[in-house]
Amino acid sequence: MSHNTPSLLDRLSLNQETVRQWSLPELADGCARAGVRGVGLWRAPVQQFGVAAAARLIRDAGLRVTSLCRGGFFTAADPVERAAALDDNRAALDEAAALGTDTLVLVSGGLPPGSRDLPGARERVADALGELAPYAAERGVRLALEPLHPMYAADRCVVSTLAQALDLAERFPADRVGVVVDTYHLWWDDTVGAQIGRAGGAGGAGSRLAAFQLADWVTPLPEGVLLGRGQLGDGSVDLRWFRERVETAGYRGPVEVEIFNPALWARDGAEVLAEIVQRVRTHVV
Repeated sequence: MSHNTPSLLDRLSLNQETVRQWSLPELADGCARAGVRGVGLWRAPVQQFGVAAAARLIRDAGLRVTSLCRGGFFTAADPVERAAALDDNRAALDEAAALGTDTLVLVSGGLPPGSRDLPGARERVADALGELAPYAAERGVRLALEPLHPMYAADRCVVSTLAQALDLAERFPADRVGVVVDTYHLWWDDTVGAQIGRAGGAGGAGSRLAAFQLADWVTPLPEGVLLGRGQLGDGSVDLRWFRERVETAGYRGPVEVEIFNPALWARDGAEVLAEIVQRVRTHVV
């Protein structure tokens, strides 16, 4: 597989949350030094730094922004909350365009308080995609719907499988609404291989594969499921299988490492990044 190494490592992107201990300037410098050319950014630290300043910083370091996290949270039934969510997503699309990324990652939102209506919540996600898709297209940004593991369905994301994400995305043109394949969220699903093929479509312009993210699944999960992602190779996920599946489906975009893990945040950022590059060589290529 060694002949794949340069091209895959050239596509490697470091999500900002993987090295939360780094400031934006440290992230840009650290990635540039390590030869990692892409970064996935999050809205809050970018806003704190300044969107235009962040865009300039990343560009001047010779890097590109592979994705912006996150938009979404579309499931509120209250009209005022819904309008606020749509406004916030328009702002997120403006920020993505300013940063030069064509991918806004969407986490759909959970059930409203007191509700048990999952299908109704998913329909509100579809309605929001319909409202936002033209605005996104005007800015050259694709809405990238991310399915999250079912343990998040109640409070964070009513879209739990790649099939559910595609059922929503396919109501819209492929260049406007795509999907995210994140190994941490999808590794357990025995239909995911076929669904990745479905997302790839005929390849090229018809592909729904907007982003590919890597993290491992380690057990026992730490207290609180949000920060339980494992370093690549430490857990149960066949990372190379996922990489082969998305490439077979025609995906040639960034390979973004997104790991929320306090143990990694407590370490030296450059050491963590060097370890990630080594783990990618060992477990993904």
